[in-house]
Amino acid sequence: MAPASDAVGLSTPPSTIDVERGRLRLFAKAIGETDPLYTDLDAAHTAGHRDLPVPPTFLFCLEMDRPDPFAFLSEAGIDLERVLHGEQSFTYHALCYAGDSLTFESSITDDYERKGGALRCLVRQTRVTRADEPIADLSNVIVVQQSKARA
Repeated sequence: MAPASDAVGLSTPPSTIDVERGRLRLFAKAIGETDPLYTDLDAAHTAGHRDLPVPPTFLFCLEMDRPDPFAFLSEAGIDLERVLHGEQSFTYHALCYAGDSLTFESSITDDYERKGGALRCLVRQTRVTRADEPIADLSNVIVVQQSKARA
């Protein structure tokens, strides 16, 4: 595994993904969302939206649709069996909707250790755009269980 800080700067090529109504409806059902705004096109139009709006955490799911979404971890020499999801956050700049084509660009911006080296934390920042319009900035921490802590 690459030592801490070697992963900083690793990036993924831009990937464009289309937002589909059917997936939005399934996602809403899966998370228990009952507001018809996210599942019924008429309700969305009545509320002033041009189509079904994307629920807040759905962008994380779309990010996983890119080809080989964990390639950057392999590039950093990280065994996927040791990876845990640490945290995620979203900063939105604009709403996005079914029918949009969104582009995701990610890079590792921080790489640090916790628990005496037992855990390695990689911070990945992802910029989401529609054409050149900023839609959201995603941040997630990927926790890697190290084989053993350093003294």
